[in-house]
Amino acid sequence: STPVLPPSRVHEAEHGSCRIDGQDIGDAPQASLRAAIRIVTQDTSLLHRSISANIADGRPGATQDGIEAAARQAQAHEFILDLSDWNGRTGYEAHVGERGVKLSGGQRQRVAIARVVMKDAPILVLDEATSALDSEVEVAIQEQLLGLMEGKTVIAIAHRLSTNARMDRLIVLEKGR
Repeated sequence: STPVLPPSRVHEAEHGSCRIDGQDIGDAPQASLRAAIRIVTQDTSLLHRSISANIADGRPGATQDGIEAAARQAQAHEFILDLSDWNGRTGYEAHVGERGVKLSGGQRQRVAIARVVMKDAPILVLDEATSALDSEVEVAIQEQLLGLMEGKTVIAIAHRLSTNARMDRLIVLEKGR
């Protein structure tokens, strides 16, 4: 499938426009636009840093208590406590490897969801954000996501009915239309 690019201006529009609250995003500084958007994708990449640093990314001054609370909301706290890396670092201080290779796809998605919880951005893009999770974990995270989505603009790209059923408005795209 062709990836749907979020409105973070990674690429400029060739024609037409994308507007947020009536403002063309082409006129907005890229940094301010990216500060207002958080993304969880199907194939999430993490930074080659600690779990804590990955969750706190984009949230200067994040506390360890806040990081752990976000991880709990994302159903990630338990597996994080069991992590260790090649340098003997454990738990939240364990490094995840390049792009997060030391974690499973579901674990990377849960860390990315924890990062979204920490950032508390007004616009969320969820591109198959729970696709790598088993049903039990997905149900628990869906409940947390409902609270997280309250009062925000959410663009959710999903094939699972459990995700789509909770949206206020559904738009079906076929062949770019």
